[in-house]
Amino acid sequence: MVSSRAVKSKFYSPGVQRAEQVQKLFTTIARRYDLLNDVMTLGLHRHWKHRLVELAGHPGSVLDLCCGTGDIALRFTGHVVGADFTHEMLQVARTRSPHITWTRADALQLPFADASFDVVTVGYGLRNLADLGQGLREVYRVLRPGGKLLALDFGKPVNPLLRRLFFAHLRFHLPLMGRWSCGDPEAYSYILDSLEAYPAQRGVLELMQATGFRDCGIEEFLGGTMAINFGRK
Repeated sequence: MVSSRAVKSKFYSPGVQRAEQVQKLFTTIARRYDLLNDVMTLGLHRHWKHRLVELAGHPGSVLDLCCGTGDIALRFTGHVVGADFTHEMLQVARTRSPHITWTRADALQLPFADASFDVVTVGYGLRNLADLGQGLREVYRVLRPGGKLLALDFGKPVNPLLRRLFFAHLRFHLPLMGRWSCGDPEAYSYILDSLEAYPAQRGVLELMQATGFRDCGIEEFLGGTMAINFGRK
């Protein structure tokens, strides 16, 4: 008998089609993305994003990478650039603030000069990159010396029982959210597919260190089901 997890969401592809499929997904859910985040996390994502901004300090320039509808970018002052490769997400972001520079960009080939930003933030974006190592190298390149990377995403709890319960929760509830939000149960079941393949907070920590980041660390929430990775160039 084939396990239900053998059938991946149509929006998930581990190969060269990854970026194209992710773009299709976020085009589908762009208009309801913020509402869905509130429903899925019971509003807790706002607390986690607030904590990410706290950890950033008071940077003069910020790149919010994979910015989506701009929820993190809007929390900063100063020179802020929001970059995403999905046109529909940026359309929503532009309606929220005309004062932020919204840029359509590929995270694996950023259109910014070396050492351009004091802080780079990523909210639920590293997990979606077709080449996580290349994405981290691009972040490192555009950061100024001493600059910080702060990345919030789903995590994998160390506790085996908690991990099984968390994944069971995602397996059951995410298709329901996809069906409710856009009539497609696969739209949010993608999250579990991508998380299973994602190295999560500890793997990202190792990759950051291998890229050259220093003072790397992890701040976890809800037993490690969510986490912020941070490090300094």
